[in-house]
Amino acid sequence: MDTTQDISLGSVIRYNGDLCQITELQHRTPGNKRAFVQVRMRNLRTGKMLDQRYRSGESLEIARLEYKMMQYLYPEGETLVCMDPVTFEQIYVPKILFGEGTKFLKENMEVKIGIESDTPIYAEPPTFVEVLISHTEPGVKGNTATNAMKPATIETGATVNVPLFVNQGDKIRVDTRTSEYVERVK
Repeated sequence: MDTTQDISLGSVIRYNGDLCQITELQHRTPGNKRAFVQVRMRNLRTGKMLDQRYRSGESLEIARLEYKMMQYLYPEGETLVCMDPVTFEQIYVPKILFGEGTKFLKENMEVKIGIESDTPIYAEPPTFVEVLISHTEPGVKGNTATNAMKPATIETGATVNVPLFVNQGDKIRVDTRTSEYVERVK
């Protein structure tokens, strides 16, 4: 068994039969009391956030995940089909694992998949994606005194707020974690 000293940010542990990824971790030593580890984690199956306190040195089970870079092929119902570029093996990954990043996925895009015993339990889209603006209203000249934004529909169908100078047909870079415009790509 592993102990609290073996965990770090991003570790995946088994908690109450479910796999949870650690998002926050603090080791505390209050005055004359025993040290403890305060952990905030996300249940990978449900997406629910949990808080847990462990005594320092307490044993817990760390899940051993195999991370693979895979190629996203196409959606199929409530799953996304991804392919291992080395073995050409296809796996079905539930859309919920990608979260909000699903709306930025394009065919043949590289994604990171975490697999435990042949079951995908973790999925992450690329941090930044380059997409084409398929529709947006034209910007008004001279309206740039403030950091004004306007909605734009991108090629995947998602809506992103972009600056007024961005026009239809432009290529932009978007942060998939926050769904925010980063920059215009030439």
